Order: sequence, then C-alpha cells, then structure tokens
Amino acid sequence: MSSAQPAAKSVAVLTLGCARNETDSEELAARLAAGGWRITDDGENADVVMVNTCGFIEQAKTESIDVLLDASNTGAKVVATGCMAERYGNELAESLPEADAVLGFDHYPDMAARLDDILAGREVQSHQPTDRRKLLPLAPASRQGTAAVVPGHSRAEQASEAADVDGAPAHLTVLRHRLSEGPVANLKLASGCDRRCTFCAIPSFRGSFVSRTPEEILAEAAWLASDGVKELNLVSENTTSYGKDLADPAALEHLLEGLAAIDGIEWIRLSYLQPAELRPGLIEAMCRIDKVVPYFDLSFQHSAAEVLRRMRRFGSTESFLALLEQIREREPRAGARTNVIVGFPGETEENVEELMGFLSEARLDSTGVFAYSDEDGTEAVALDGHVEEDVIADRLTRVSMLVDELVSQRAADRVGEVMSVLVESVEDDGVDGRGAHQAPEVDGSIALVGEVDGLEVGDFVTAKVVDSHGVDLVAEVVEESW
Repeated sequence: MSSAQPAAKSVAVLTLGCARNETDSEELAARLAAGGWRITDDGENADVVMVNTCGFIEQAKTESIDVLLDASNTGAKVVATGCMAERYGNELAESLPEADAVLGFDHYPDMAARLDDILAGREVQSHQPTDRRKLLPLAPASRQGTAAVVPGHSRAEQASEAADVDGAPAHLTVLRHRLSEGPVANLKLASGCDRRCTFCAIPSFRGSFVSRTPEEILAEAAWLASDGVKELNLVSENTTSYGKDLADPAALEHLLEGLAAIDGIEWIRLSYLQPAELRPGLIEAMCRIDKVVPYFDLSFQHSAAEVLRRMRRFGSTESFLALLEQIREREPRAGARTNVIVGFPGETEENVEELMGFLSEARLDSTGVFAYSDEDGTEAVALDGHVEEDVIADRLTRVSMLVDELVSQRAADRVGEVMSVLVESVEDDGVDGRGAHQAPEVDGSIALVGEVDGLEVGDFVTAKVVDSHGVDLVAEVVEESW
C-alpha cells in the first residue's frame, strides 16, 4: 500500500511598489520554486504569504504595513521582504509582531531555506539594516551560481536551448518565475543608483549602480519571448547609467540592437531616463531601431534651476525644453512623460509658476505630481526653507489640475494619428490596448472600435485615433492584426 504524498508547501508572493520590485518578486519566486515551494496567488490558503514591500515614500510604507497586517489575518506565516524590509529590518520586526520574519536582500539567495525554517517554527533572525553605499553593491552577479532555468510557464521550457543549456555559464541561466501572464514583461537592466539626490533614500538601501551583463539580459529576454512576451519594459533605478561600469560608453545602444534581434519581441520600451545623461547617440538609437518605441520617460522632478540644484540634480526649464525639442525633431510623435515634486524645501511661488510654465510648453503625454515629504536619512530633511504643509497641499492641487488639462489636450492632439496598438484586454464590453507612447498602467489606454472581432490579447493592430477622454484614446481599427 503506497503512502499519500505530503501536500506541497505553498507561498503567495505579493508585490508592492515599482516595476523593479516586480522583477525581484519573480526572481524570488524562482528561487522558492527551485527549493520545493509551490507558488500560488491564493493568499487565503497559502502556508506563507511573502510581501515584497515598498519603502520609497510615506504613502508606500503605509500601504506595505497595511498589506502585512491583512496577510496576518489569513492564518499563514507572514514574511516581509523588499525595500521597506531592507531599509528598516529589525526595527520593522519589533514594531510589527504580526510578521513572522523581516528579511533583507542578503537573505534572497537562501530564501527557500529561510521559509522552511519559518514554516517549521524555527526562529529566523530579522535583517539588520546598513547603509549599502558603504558596502560592495548588491550586484546582479548574486543571481549567478544557479543550476538551471526555473520555468515560469510550460512554454518557458522552450527557451532552454537559447537561454540556458547544460554546462552554460551561470550568468546565462534565467532565474525567473513569471507571476503574471500576458504579452508584456519588465526586464531589469541594473541594480542600485550612484546619484545622490537630496530627497531620495534609494541608494542607501539599494546600493551603488551595477549593470547586468548584456549576455545575461539577452538570455532572459529570449526566455521571455519564448513565453509569449512581445513588449519588454526595460527598468532600473537609472536606465541611462547602464553600461558605465562595463567599459562601453555605448553599451545601452548596443544592448538595444541585440534585444531587437530576438524573434517574438516587437516593442522595447525604456523607463527611468535621467535627462542629464540622455546622450544624443541614445536618442538617435531609440528613434532609429524599429522595435524600440519612441517613448521618453524623463525624470525631470522640477524645472526651476535653483530647486534642481538643491535637489542635487542638473537642468533647467530651458535645457529641458531643448531636450524635448531635440527628441521631437527626430520623432515628432514621440511619447514623453515625467514626474515632478512640489513643495521641496526652498521652493518659492516663482519656482512653482516656472514649473507650471514649463509643463505648459513641454506638451507631455503624462505627468505624475507628488508632494514633497521628508524621508528618513536624506539630506533634504536638514535643508532650510521647509514649506508649510498647507502650502504644499495647495501647490499640489494647482499643479495637478493644470496637468489634468495639459495631458487631456495632448491626448486630443493625437486625434487623427494612425498608430500601432498592442491589444491587452478582450472583454465582452470592449477591447483595450496601448500605443507606443503609453507605458503599461501609467499612461492611459486605447479603446479599440470597428473591426475588433477575433482580436486576442497580444495582437498588434493598426488603428486611427478618433476621440479622446482625458489621457485615454479611442481608435478605430484600420488594418488586420499581426
């Protein structure tokens, strides 16, 4: 008589924050799957719920705490990982006894074993934070040494010949388990950041900037393509820094050429571009390489030169407008977005008016507006000229209202354009997609009308924009999918 097999131990991985966190979660999921854990999206019935937290701004930290508390009500063991866990470590563990462990980046290589300990009731020491700028960087090389590809879906095994073979160098293995389906995937180029913006704590817990090797990135891209991915969203803390540690000033341009040669990949999108580092050669490559969408995610943060200097950033209203003009001379229909901060210490009403004037002239497709708040361990906390909270709230409202008008007008300006659209949703009530000027989840969508019968998620269609609603567009299909 054969004995029943024990039920597989299961873990639900919940991701908060940015696209970079999403790739970290999929790497963790691969490590856990390789260690015998079953990955599930059913947090109610999992043995362990792992929350990949965000620690960037106060609102994100509050959300991370709320999710951890909710997870503790499921009866599962609860583990905090990610940026907030790395940043606060044992301090977070002491203030949140509902979490069974708070684990930092150094725990990632052995995460399966740590969850084994937690599930068995063995105590796991919580992470002890340290300023990673004083350490060797959290290098992507830590991914090396894995034995094999861990497939995210059944079709991923087809990539083994291209992305990983027996005896292949460790850095060419693909350590990733996809947690979501669909034709779009993030692809991390690097970890960390060497910039020292006075409002940002990220370098203190993410470490210095380290590029992944082109070979490693291309192997992962081929693996993703084999799993049906058609759009790659290239992410890092600062994508324009890619390759500066690889002794190749044009490393990013060369990488784009390599990615464009991968069968199945149709769109390549760059995110998190630093305006001061956006070289003419990179602009030329982004507008020249067919599969690279002309989309410029530019981290302006402000436009008044004196505010930018206090932020320890470079640029001005004039230089930013000149950069946008340079881009549009090469590609008039290029998409452009940014984020801006209002209420930074020392910001005056004249600075706000200058920022609003810049945004009016810039004609951006999408703009995120954020209110400044002090972040632990950043230099801005000690700056003079802190702005009263009610004044910051007023400036946030004024700039946000202007942005709503501007992006709506920019969308309306696109009526009449004919563009390629990637189908992302096919439902009974309609078919939705995105154009090249729209990044996933942040820049609006396109409702497709006309001949939409038979369209499937992942199809590309040519469509003519016929209407707009705020940042969203309506477009009529004019050509069959491809």
